[in-house]
Amino acid sequence: MGTLGIVVDDVHRSFGTVHAVRGMSLEAEVGNVTGLVGPNGAGKTTLMLMLASLLAPESGSIRVDGVDPVAEPARARAAIGWMPDALGAWPSLTARETLAMTGRLYGASKQDAASRATALLERVDLTTLADAPARVLSRGQKQRLGLARALVHDPRVLLLDEPASGLDPQARIELRGMLRGFAAEGRTVLISSHVLSELEEVVDTAVFVEAGATVAADRVAAAAQTSRAWRLRIAGAQAETERERVASVLGTAAQVDRQDILVTFAGERAAADALRLLVQAGLPVVEFAPAVGSLEHAFLDLRQNGTPPPGSPGSSAAPAAPTAPTEGDAS
Repeated sequence: MGTLGIVVDDVHRSFGTVHAVRGMSLEAEVGNVTGLVGPNGAGKTTLMLMLASLLAPESGSIRVDGVDPVAEPARARAAIGWMPDALGAWPSLTARETLAMTGRLYGASKQDAASRATALLERVDLTTLADAPARVLSRGQKQRLGLARALVHDPRVLLLDEPASGLDPQARIELRGMLRGFAAEGRTVLISSHVLSELEEVVDTAVFVEAGATVAADRVAAAAQTSRAWRLRIAGAQAETERERVASVLGTAAQVDRQDILVTFAGERAAADALRLLVQAGLPVVEFAPAVGSLEHAFLDLRQNGTPPPGSPGSSAAPAAPTAPTEGDAS
């Protein structure tokens, strides 16, 4: 394992009678993008707020870039770039003024803050809107401004809560490239998102959380290996006309979903063997892939089979491979 930029050990946090975080533990490496995966109310944003030094844990310990954000919040904030789910500040300021003011708050000179603002506006493709007030920006444009604001002081750790929310397809592609670039620059990136297909393409590791606790690594590994559907397409043929032939070759049931044939396999080796049989039978297979990504498959399997409550057998909070309370996230 490489150098750790974030370490969370058995952290708890409640709001009255609501136990939002109950024994979370995770590690995020420097130079990696770590995803935080879980349903609404799982405690993701509450954990993010504690990492950002905006909430204090009731028990357990947190280290961000080697710093305890409870004991040394100012030092921790100097190392952290925090992007909440909503921009939430200064609607009357322009995008340029928002970034320049943020830079000044971090101690930059007026000239340096202005220069940094110009560079960041270009990096997030907001140059043409640099002098528009934040209140007129679209949801996606505000997200890009929020990302730029998190980068103003060149932080070593990035905490990004739903950064792709509201972005159009092209902006999502660009965001993925930026996130990989941040990791390549040696930053620690922790990203929380409900869009599992987006996380699939960018994260090095995912940490699954459920009911305020991290899901044990062995349970995530087991979930990832359970049977799942694969999608295949035969060149020049309708799925319905080839379904029975595919089922006969493979000796298993096959279903039709629009233009594709769906077959369930118990792992990648079984899928590879099936593809070999189809090709040997002379079927011109032009598409053959899992119907859902690995993260989505593991997430759905964990949800279907249920995560043991904290403290029960199999519920240890070891890191696997994964929000201040926001709307819909009572954590």
